[in-house]
Amino acid sequence: MRIELATGPGSPERPNEDWVSAAAPAAGQGGVVVLLDGVTPPGDGGGCVHAVPWFTARLGGALAELSASRRDLTLSDILAMSIRRTADTHRSLCDLSHPRTPQATVVLARWDDERIEHLVLSDSVLLLEAPDGTVRPLLDDRLDRLPPGSLASVLVTDTRFRNKEGGFFTAAADPSVSSRAVTGETPRTEVRALAALTDGASRWTEKFREGDWTDTLGVLRKEGPQGLIDRVRALELADTGRVYLRRGKTHDDATAVLVEL
Repeated sequence: MRIELATGPGSPERPNEDWVSAAAPAAGQGGVVVLLDGVTPPGDGGGCVHAVPWFTARLGGALAELSASRRDLTLSDILAMSIRRTADTHRSLCDLSHPRTPQATVVLARWDDERIEHLVLSDSVLLLEAPDGTVRPLLDDRLDRLPPGSLASVLVTDTRFRNKEGGFFTAAADPSVSSRAVTGETPRTEVRALAALTDGASRWTEKFREGDWTDTLGVLRKEGPQGLIDRVRALELADTGRVYLRRGKTHDDATAVLVEL
């Protein structure tokens, strides 16, 4: 089994708000991948004294622990428990009802010798590669289904769409959001590799259109996760006319993990 990961901040002046963990126990065929993309709050800090990296580290740690130790629980149950545990650590210091309270997108993958379970919440990506090389993206596409111009301002996004019915959902302080995640399982025999990407790394496919998801998996296998991130950074720097980036930030935190089973 090969597990390789890489992560990098969008700017050296800001902490990386992504969080990633991958583990494969020495005995047996099981393993876990946890990938979070923290949501940067506006200037008011989201009503919390804690920064987003504080939140992603605690939520990610809880997800990794419970995914490995509680095989009797579904990934949805584990996400709900992890959100509740994290919220309990700072509800006395933060306004957890604030729409921009610390939060993150989530990708979870867990496998044993029989199946691979998955959970995806918001716009990070999980890829499953079949033995014949076919790559299947597992996506939560709610953001893509919003009306054009919906995300034009923070105020409109928070009021109408963030963690709202008909909008999109992230892991913040409400455990019930786990029921909104895209979940499922695939027989282990139907998967030879999997990869998880935050949207800073998936830009290579989703924003710059340099290749499809099969090509993305090919870059990860040949050049490793850091190679994919390096490609994204080069494209970001080259897009001086904002043809692809448009109003988006020039660089975003970028994280990728590859697991070859």
